[in-house]
Amino acid sequence: MTIHNTAAMPSFNDFINAFKQTLKSVFYERDDIKKFIHNRGFPATVLRDIMSTNPFSVAIPQKYGGRGGNTRELLSLMDAASYESLPLSLMFGINMGLFLGPVNKYAQEPIKGEIFNRFLNKQNMGGLMITEPGFGSDALNMQTNNLRQGSKYHIKGVKHWQGLTGMADYWLMTSRRQIAGGALARDIDFFIVDAQQPEQQIKVDELYNNMGLYPIPYGKNLIDIHVPEAYKLEPDTTGLKLTMDLLHRSRFQFPGMAIGFIRRMLDDALHHTQQRFIRGKPLIALDQVKQQIASIQSAFTISSAMCARSSEASGIEHNLTGATVEANTMKAHVTELMHEAAQTLTQLLGANGYKTESVAIRGIIDSRPFQVFEGSNEMLYTQITEMVTRQMNRLKNMNLASFLKNYELTQRTSSHFKGLTNFTIDENLPQRKQVGLGKILSRIISADYVATLGNKGFRNDLVSNSIDMIKQEVSSLVNSFHYSKQVLPVTDYNGKSSWADYS
Repeated sequence: MTIHNTAAMPSFNDFINAFKQTLKSVFYERDDIKKFIHNRGFPATVLRDIMSTNPFSVAIPQKYGGRGGNTRELLSLMDAASYESLPLSLMFGINMGLFLGPVNKYAQEPIKGEIFNRFLNKQNMGGLMITEPGFGSDALNMQTNNLRQGSKYHIKGVKHWQGLTGMADYWLMTSRRQIAGGALARDIDFFIVDAQQPEQQIKVDELYNNMGLYPIPYGKNLIDIHVPEAYKLEPDTTGLKLTMDLLHRSRFQFPGMAIGFIRRMLDDALHHTQQRFIRGKPLIALDQVKQQIASIQSAFTISSAMCARSSEASGIEHNLTGATVEANTMKAHVTELMHEAAQTLTQLLGANGYKTESVAIRGIIDSRPFQVFEGSNEMLYTQITEMVTRQMNRLKNMNLASFLKNYELTQRTSSHFKGLTNFTIDENLPQRKQVGLGKILSRIISADYVATLGNKGFRNDLVSNSIDMIKQEVSSLVNSFHYSKQVLPVTDYNGKSSWADYS
């Protein structure tokens, strides 16, 4: 079913301005976000009014009545949402990055029309079910399985920590095919589940009492459903590669959720430190405060540069299966910048930063899980190191400075870090060193994004300040990387360890 849009499509500027005005209205005039953000879920009237702007139209093809799935528009929508509410932006990211995008790219054509129509006209929502109790990021060992029975697939298993648990109308369900003897195939299959259909209803066994991101429900789901064969996604090659394409594209979109949030931290920090006076001088006159503001401003510049890169490289027309280094860099680095910005603003606000209605303390709690879901940052940094050192090995060049000079993701700014990176990488790094090197690489790649944005005309003072801030951080990370002694935990520490015995 193809839905043609007969009404004239407003310009994106008109669309996004109307969306921003709606957020201001529902969050500050008709209701109070400082009060309801601490409750589970958005108030029904608030969510209704936000969804009446048809935000998901930006992720739906024009032939089905949407705006076309332009990545710049997707990121701009998440940007506008996260300035006011990080949970709202995450809700959009789940729907657009983890459901609508994969459906657009991999779903069988006859079923797309109905799905997109329900998103456009009935305010439906969709999410992704991958993680399972006992496996977490170990998706290759998921136990949810599928068995074909006639024209349908019987899917059974347990899934948990899915955003929009009990709230979504559609799910992308991952499972492994049953083969002879009850064993499970290595590859992953994806199915579109319509939770409104009797045979596809998912039982929510438990809703988790998650700390922060209150409007997003999470929980444990019991799966015992039957899905028509037409609702199975069709990967270009294998389900594993589809998984990587999907997850990498989602990680490319994290800067969209981050940029508005960081800009809010920056605006509030600037406003407070310019209005708050200490001994006749504004707080921002203090050297330490200037450094703190500069760090948030650098985070703003880096996330801006990542958005620019993502808008040109992460559309569904691109195959991102092999984009591990860039995708992991964006997700891991920008989520740490989000949390650090919230921490800094909270400190600058003093006691007021610790009020429950403060956007700063709420930002600390809401931004923290971003470093965990869709792959913990430690895992992503390790993967960056593995991918880069593998390439260094192939080139028989283990000197980091020499490699970065010609590496496509760092060649524009490698000279800024030459003195810091002029050392040889050991081929057998312990895991903690792999994480450390991954952080170093991610920061230098981010500097390259910033320089590229500067070359396009982004204001030079922000660019140069950000690269200087990145150099400071890389210097610290390199010093830590070179520290050779490993400090091991003392597991049986109770003996002779009570301070009171020695006082």
